[in-house]
Amino acid sequence: METLSFGKWQLTWLNGGVTHLDGGAMFGVVPKALWSKKYPVNDKNQIELRTDPILIRTGERNILIEAGLGKGKLSDKQKRNFGATEESSVEKDLQKLGLTPEDIDTIIMTHLHFDHVCGLSKWDATQNKYVSVFPNATIYASEVEWKEMKNPNIRSINTYWERNWQGIEEQVKTFVVETTIMEGIKMIHTGGHSDGHSIVELTQGEETILHMADLMPTHAHSPSLWVLAYDDYPMTSIEAKEKWIKEGIRRNAWFTFYHDAFYRAVKWDESFEIQEKIDRIR
Repeated sequence: METLSFGKWQLTWLNGGVTHLDGGAMFGVVPKALWSKKYPVNDKNQIELRTDPILIRTGERNILIEAGLGKGKLSDKQKRNFGATEESSVEKDLQKLGLTPEDIDTIIMTHLHFDHVCGLSKWDATQNKYVSVFPNATIYASEVEWKEMKNPNIRSINTYWERNWQGIEEQVKTFVVETTIMEGIKMIHTGGHSDGHSIVELTQGEETILHMADLMPTHAHSPSLWVLAYDDYPMTSIEAKEKWIKEGIRRNAWFTFYHDAFYRAVKWDESFEIQEKIDRIR
């Protein structure tokens, strides 16, 4: 498991599973001749996308950013369609760190698409219902995102699944514009990828981490105009990327990733040359 020391805190990437999605959809209108130079593609035109939650240990709290694919949540057809070749082993990784799911007290959900939220719940055959994997955690999401999760439209119904909010309703806490989870951790609603999409800003002294979530799912998505065909509001994504990537570079911030198959975090200079990086161990 890769780690990043951040002030007195420790960030650790857990194994949340992996998908393989169409590269053209993941890079929108960008020609394959351009994006394929920055991110490898297989013979099915798919790119590898991790779904790996980030555990933040502050010394007082155990916080997750995102939740992974979970186990047993995808049908065989969905596994084929989403190129899901590996399910989550988050609970096993937590055990290696001396933790249990009950030790997680806070979960930050940038949005609630299936590949981020499946790991929040699991089927309990004895109770004949879905139950929370992390029963002691407060789960944060934007109000807009939670409302759409519960009442998806004709487009979003393909990714907001009823079984993914069953079992966690009582744990969810929403916000409108931004919210401070604790000193040094802030969620900021951006919209773009989904109407309720948020990013996460971490600060420790003069140090900054920006988790851009699916506004910048991989390091190859750093150009502001390189947005996903999956984005519901691409111009909003572009505007948010313009603002926050520039701000992050100005502050010499780490940019962390949930989906990147190659890097866990990078620091760029103003010309987008990588100055520091944390590689994913493959």
